[in-house]
Amino acid sequence: MKIKRVTVTPIAFRDPPLLNASGIHEPYALRSIIEIESDNGYIGLGESYGDAPALAIQEALKSELIGLDPFNLNHLREVVKSVVAKHRPASLAGAELAPGSHASKAVSNAYSAFEVAFLDLQARSLNLPLVDLLGGRCRDEVPFSAYLFFKYAQHIDSPYAPDSWGEALSEAQIVAQAKRMIDENGFQSIKLKAGALDPEHEVACIKALKKAFPDCPLRIDPNGNWSLETAIRMAELLGDDLQYYEDPTPGLDGMSELHKRTGLPLATNMVVTDFDEFRRSVELNSVQIVLADHHYWGGLRDTVALAKMCDVWGLGVSMHSNSHLAISLMAMAHVAAATPNLDYACDTHYPWQEPDEEVIKGGKLKIVNGAVQINKTPGLGLELDYDQLGKLHEQFLSCGIRSRDDVKQMRKYKPDWTQVKPRF
Repeated sequence: MKIKRVTVTPIAFRDPPLLNASGIHEPYALRSIIEIESDNGYIGLGESYGDAPALAIQEALKSELIGLDPFNLNHLREVVKSVVAKHRPASLAGAELAPGSHASKAVSNAYSAFEVAFLDLQARSLNLPLVDLLGGRCRDEVPFSAYLFFKYAQHIDSPYAPDSWGEALSEAQIVAQAKRMIDENGFQSIKLKAGALDPEHEVACIKALKKAFPDCPLRIDPNGNWSLETAIRMAELLGDDLQYYEDPTPGLDGMSELHKRTGLPLATNMVVTDFDEFRRSVELNSVQIVLADHHYWGGLRDTVALAKMCDVWGLGVSMHSNSHLAISLMAMAHVAAATPNLDYACDTHYPWQEPDEEVIKGGKLKIVNGAVQINKTPGLGLELDYDQLGKLHEQFLSCGIRSRDDVKQMRKYKPDWTQVKPRF
């Protein structure tokens, strides 16, 4: 079996005005949809980053993959390394919030984008669910967490009608957001994206969530936007309300000191983003939970290896998320299903994506009782809806965004907005 066709389709889909440590989401999120077709008719699917540097590498790789054996992932990695060496992309604005956009991750990003599609193709050709190629399923469904954001009611430039979620800035609005997300998806844990507003107010929102959902494990994620002193002060206010404290303060040293001084379990997708940082984190005892992300950790099999390393060192494992569609969600779910030591519900932005902007047949995947069911059909169990793919590709062509820049977008609301880390 050899590869005969590689297609990369950049897409854009509506993204709500969600606040974060850098600023605010732009009106459209960018992704790429990847198809790998074999000479005997199987098609594997992948989904990855859609910003300009990532797309340039993905496009450059297409012709290099023709004729490859889709089972030879070592060969794929070598081809990716060779192509990336010729491009050497620069880091994008916001790389500290989205480690996948950092230039140092170019090889792992590009490899992962195609590795998922290669594995999907392999599994389809073998008539097996993809999870079986990752060691077999440890669970039939994968738990996810309600992912709450402070947000405005609509984008300032009104490129489309306001989303149905409305404004969420007050304690009552955050609790209402959580209630709707739980009612619709059955989530059994809650994460609040913080680092955007006054820290005391964000902690007050956690307190309000604790009162409204006393049995739900809670997390807060300031994206490293609190100084060590602020993070310690907020830890004192939070007490034992948290399941874990995610990236409150910058850097491995800062997280290490925070853990020493509070004893709280710290989670990260910002200071442990590759295997070298993992080694240094273990030496410093900086984090106790690693939030994996196959998009920048180097694919599904490297994520399995990461989980094994966490098991060896006694660290917890969960998963990080950026704005994504169903192919990424199912890839996350399959590797999570093959991870025995998945200790916590995973993150997902999926409930924020509009139901009319999915690229797979059948529309958006269902999250039931807070979990995604793992298919027993071949591969990821997904098929493309080419009409929808075409619609979102046209949206990519017309939206005018080519690289995410939350700082630039926030300046439309606050002209004097600057990038300050930590801000509080």
